[in-house]
Formats: sequence, structure tokens, C-alpha cells
Amino acid sequence: MDQTHIDALRAQPVPPFLHLIDGKPVPASDSGTLDVLSPIDGQLLTTTANGTAADMDSAIASARAAFEDGRWAGQPPAARKKVLLKWADLIEANALELAVLGVRDNGTEIGMAIKAEPGSAAGTIRYYAEALDKVYGEIAPTAPDILGMIHKEPVGVVGAIIPWNFPLMIGAWKLGPALAMGNSVVLKPAETASLSLMRMAQLALEAGLPPGVLNAVTGEGKVVGEAMGLSMDVDVLVFTGSGGTGRRLMEYSARSNMKRVYLELGGKSPNIVFADAPDLAEAAKVAAGGIFRNSGQVCVAGSRLLVEASIHDEFVAEVAKATEAMRVGDPLRLDTAIGAVNSETQLRQNLGFVDMALSEGGRVVTGGSRVLEETGGYYMAPTIVTGVTPDASLAQKEVFGPVLGVTPFQTEEEAVRIANSTVYGLAGAAWTSNLSRAHRMVRKVRTGVMHINTYGGADGTVPLGGVGQSGNGADKSLHAIEKYINLKTAWIKL
Repeated sequence: MDQTHIDALRAQPVPPFLHLIDGKPVPASDSGTLDVLSPIDGQLLTTTANGTAADMDSAIASARAAFEDGRWAGQPPAARKKVLLKWADLIEANALELAVLGVRDNGTEIGMAIKAEPGSAAGTIRYYAEALDKVYGEIAPTAPDILGMIHKEPVGVVGAIIPWNFPLMIGAWKLGPALAMGNSVVLKPAETASLSLMRMAQLALEAGLPPGVLNAVTGEGKVVGEAMGLSMDVDVLVFTGSGGTGRRLMEYSARSNMKRVYLELGGKSPNIVFADAPDLAEAAKVAAGGIFRNSGQVCVAGSRLLVEASIHDEFVAEVAKATEAMRVGDPLRLDTAIGAVNSETQLRQNLGFVDMALSEGGRVVTGGSRVLEETGGYYMAPTIVTGVTPDASLAQKEVFGPVLGVTPFQTEEEAVRIANSTVYGLAGAAWTSNLSRAHRMVRKVRTGVMHINTYGGADGTVPLGGVGQSGNGADKSLHAIEKYINLKTAWIKL
């Protein structure tokens, strides 16, 4: 990857994107389009089809027909594996194109995007391709004249609603296990970051995925997302995004066919630093990266920094030093550490949280404002706010932007109490040289993922899922397969 190649891809015009239904590009039924504005400069990048409920119904019908006739579910595991492996190869072969397209669409810095988006997606698809022929049924230990068998069958049609922050990575977390198990899928990408995911879906067809097995409809969530949620023909719905939308999807399930709904709803993750941390300078550098990469638009971002009072001032100064060394700028430059905020709406929301924090007694140590406004893009200086009490808005509400709230604590018990004082429970971390304390923190802090002396980087071999209002179910690892299968008992008298 070199800057010249990136600049050449940046210069290429992006054609309008249509729906992908039954293996073909299809315009919106009323020919409506949505403008795609690049967060890099605020300029029009391209358009996507502005889907209607009828478009979503058509895509779901295509997926249902494909599932029922067995063109994918009926293929032997070795055949499905071959297609998925070819798809992973194509994603890797087109990695830079996909990454640049995605950055132009959502603003993630290219150094992160190339690994976290096509790199991660290809690895995830390959992981589930290799796993699919190792999912066995079971024989029950029952009476000698009975054969009790447990079959694992695909659920049918899966609806997947994907967020804008990491569309390829999170999309692959849903698509990999769902398709590996023989299901058909309908994708609904985010309005503000559809392009790379739509391109990746096109590559699936090139790899040999039969038409109708993977469909994708772009458009507004309140229209096509609602149609998916209310459909009587979607068997499982998976979603990553906001709590408000997650609640509506559960309501849609209750109002329709009681489809299973799996939600990953973000968090307010605590990063807890004890005075006996093995390397405070390293902890400070990792803490800055754990909140400010991708402009804080990461569901597991360590947005609450809890620091033992005896080292508070020293440690905050180290984090500020690491933060100010992170260059904010054009996300398609290789020397940029922090790219653009996804949209002007998100930028305004982020700045509103800073104002709210100040009104509640917080103090801005660094950042706190919009930067590079002359570019027309959506950029924000990484922001550290101290004096954040456990009940403050900045400690309780997810910003989903580059804003770090700092809270001191006196004892381990107080740290645990503060860490568990929100409605969320997605991720967390603790920095300590005390092995017993490390194990206590893993057990006592209520999260789906708990890091010790690091933050982030957990790979596809382990699950990602939350507790509380961070959602249910898990992405990644073999455990994710459980969302996309039905268990069927066969009870046979011999």
C-alpha cells in the first residue's frame, strides 16, 4: 500500500449504487436516490438507491425462494466452503479498492481501514468457510430402544442491518456464519456508509454465490429497515447500532412473526488504570488509541477512563501527550492517525456532549472543538474531559465520537462500582501488576469482553457480545453460529 496508489483510487469517480436483488442490480421501485456526501470534504460522492418497503419485500422474497429451492442450503458443505473461500480471496485481491471506497464514504483513517475492513472481512469469511463442515449433529444418551438425534439446520432467511462505522468488518461478522450454515441473507447497509458493503456483496456473486442467496437493499432505516423488521418472512434479524433502533426492532418482531432478534447496541466501556499498572506510559498510549482511533466511532471504545486518584494528574498528562501526538486529518493520507467523523449530524452531536460536560462541571484538558472546517469535511479534535462524575451525562451516555471522560477513584471496590454504574456492558479493561486483582476485575466488571493490560485487538476466535443494554447474542467465534441454526430433535423408536 503506497500513497500514490491510494491517491489514484481516490480520484476515480464512484458510479451510482443500485439494490442487489436476485443477483441483479435493481433501481428503487420509485427511482428515488440518496445523495452520498463524503465526510472528507462534504462533497457529493455518488448516490444510492433510496429503497421502499416494496423493494425490501422483493429482496426478502428472493431470499426466501433461494432458501426453499435449496440452491445454497442444499449444497454439500464442501461446495459452500469453496464459494466462501473464493469470496474471501476476492475481498483480499480487491482490498485497497474496498478500503479507499469505504474511507471516502465513512471517514475512517486508511491505516486502520485496510486492516479492520477488507482485511478483517476476508479473515472472517475464511474462518467460517473452514468451520462449516465441522458443525456436527448429536446423538442423545437415551434408552437402548430409542435413537435420539439432534440435527442442526439453517434457520432460513436472515435479515442483517449493518452500521456505518465498520461496514465490512461487522457485515462479515453476520454474513460469514449465516451463509456458512446455508441461510439466505438480506442486507440493509447504513444510509451514510453503504458503498463498500455493496461492493463486497457484488464480489460474493463473482465468487459463485447463487443469485438470491445474498440480497442488499439501500435506503432509510425508517422505511426499508422497518419493512425488514415487520416482515413475516424473515426468520432471524441481526443488528448492530443504537439502543433506540434495537428497541424498535424488538417491537417489530412482536408485531410480526416473533422472529429472533440479536442486538449489539454499543457501550460506555470503562478503562480502569491502577497505580500499580506495569507501564503507565504504555497504558496512556493505549488508552488514547482505545478511544480516539476512527474518531471514537467504535462500539467497544474505552470512553470512560477511571484512574486511581494517586496517579490521576500524572496519568491524564500522559494521555493528553499521547493524544496531541495523534494527527487529525485527511483519512486517505497514510500519516493520518485520526480521520473524519462520519457525518455533520454526528459531529454536532459530539460537540453537544462537550458542551453538556462543561455545563456539568467537567474541564476540557485538550480538544473540544471542530477542526479543519476549511476543508468542508467533518473533523473534531480528540477531546479529554476531567472532573466527570459517575452520574454525569458524559459517563452515562454513549457519545460515539472522540470524547474521553476521566473519573478518579480511591479503591478497587469503588472502581468496580463506577465501572458497573451504567446500563451498558460491552467491553472494559483494567491495568494492574497484581494477578489476583486482574482476575477479580475480570469477574466483577460486568462486560462481554474484559481486557487486562491491553485494550482492543481480540480476534475472531473469541466472541463479542454484551450484557445489559449492550445487547444479546454474540458475533465472532464458533459461538456466533448458534444464532443462525435451528435445533431439531429426531426421536426414533428402534
